[in-house]
Amino acid sequence: MSRLGVAATADFGADVLERLAERHDVAFLLTRPDRPAGRGRKMQAPPAKRVAERLGIPVLQPDRPAETDLDAETIVLVAYGALIPSELLERHEWLNVHPSSLPRWRGAAPVERAIMAGDDDGGVTVIRLVEELDAGPIGAWRELRIGGDQTAGDVYAEAARLAPDLIDEALGNDSFLPQEGEVTYAEKIRPADRELDWSRPAKQLHDQIRALSPHIGARGVVEGRRVVVWRSGLDGDRLELLEVQPEGGKRMPYDAWLRGLRS
Repeated sequence: MSRLGVAATADFGADVLERLAERHDVAFLLTRPDRPAGRGRKMQAPPAKRVAERLGIPVLQPDRPAETDLDAETIVLVAYGALIPSELLERHEWLNVHPSSLPRWRGAAPVERAIMAGDDDGGVTVIRLVEELDAGPIGAWRELRIGGDQTAGDVYAEAARLAPDLIDEALGNDSFLPQEGEVTYAEKIRPADRELDWSRPAKQLHDQIRALSPHIGARGVVEGRRVVVWRSGLDGDRLELLEVQPEGGKRMPYDAWLRGLRS
């Protein structure tokens, strides 16, 4: 059992943290400070912090990570949400779990951008962290199927399931390999990325919807009403809406929502 530190913040990082803790001694969680969220703007802990506290793992939330003493030789970073200062890169070995086949889709939203681009295949890559964004050498990799009806949530869950084995593989790998191939970047999801343009082909709309499910949601006007579309399907070249959420309402099957409109 190795002693590792973990740097994680978002849901994907929280999932990997919990799985890593089943087979490694996790010395600490480095995570982002609590932030206000929701309509009431109440302070909320990051998902990874909630997992760490439940498992009894010490939590570090510094405003300036470079000034923090991290008691582990190797630190696994996954969905941390900030760049690691060069001082810390020099003091520790950092392994980064990235849910794409690097160098394709470096950046903030690799799964979402891959699905929205119509990719059928993706991957999970463990790299050694360097100062350039997601550019470090590769220590382990697995291919992932991301086409069909899989949502981003499905892909992140499978990537988290594979992560502990890949981290173990990288820990035992003495010969990390440089990234090869065309570099593409996965920009953050912006409000405009959520808007559904019904003039686009059904396949592109379906990919947009599943790329933003279940954590963000695509949105558009349906039957004259603003809704978030959470699930869809394809019937040949025709888009089928399966689950929607009206403004101020709850998620529901599309057919049930339609019946409510017409009753």
